Amino acid sequence: MGHRVIQGRIDYTSRKPERLGQIRGREMFTLTCQPDGTDVLLAHCEIDDTPKVTRDVCLALRHVDSSPIDCSVRLSVGGRFEGSGWMRFAKGYAECETFNARDGRITQELETDEPVGWLQSHPIVGDALLMRLYPLEQGPGVHSLKNVFLTSPDHRGATGPFFFVTSFDLVYVGEEEIQVAAGTFPARHFQVTGTAGNLPEEHPPYDVWCTADDDYLLLKASAEGYMQTHYELTDISIEQTP
Repeated sequence: MGHRVIQGRIDYTSRKPERLGQIRGREMFTLTCQPDGTDVLLAHCEIDDTPKVTRDVCLALRHVDSSPIDCSVRLSVGGRFEGSGWMRFAKGYAECETFNARDGRITQELETDEPVGWLQSHPIVGDALLMRLYPLEQGPGVHSLKNVFLTSPDHRGATGPFFFVTSFDLVYVGEEEIQVAAGTFPARHFQVTGTAGNLPEEHPPYDVWCTADDDYLLLKASAEGYMQTHYELTDISIEQTP
């Protein structure tokens, strides 16, 4: 059996009046959908705003529900090494080995009462894969997530990496057709809410549109508040191997 390789680019732009439409970063990603039901995401992310963030992620997750299997992250901030780490998830526990500029070597072994539903390692394409956790049979509404793991509680993912456990809500708005630079797609519209008190700083309102299929590919996303940023799929290719 073959596998599918999905490659794409996401541009980060500003929505602030003084920088409206200006490029503020970019992301190149490859999502390999393997025949055993595993997806492997490779993402290279760059945020140009000072201090510049450069992040490389390799995340393995289950296609059916995006639950994490293992992940590695390497992070630079301001052109200098910030940290690197490896994480693994199994029944009843999660483990992490990292080294970062602030804290040095960190080992984390956390027991979990229930399976870890999601690891947010901060590529924007992952914000759409997260939406697999919403039960579509419920219809439009709110679904609360607990036991969510982050590699950094910073909104730009510019610290760590290390485990940070939190919770928040997913809101399913509904389906619509949208046009982005990469084309016109049937889409599902979601929102992330309920971060107040669960993160060091409440995340601004965040809307995410993904493809209305099992791939949940990021089409566009927008963060309001102090961030005023926009993310949009500008290029996409899909290859089926023999």
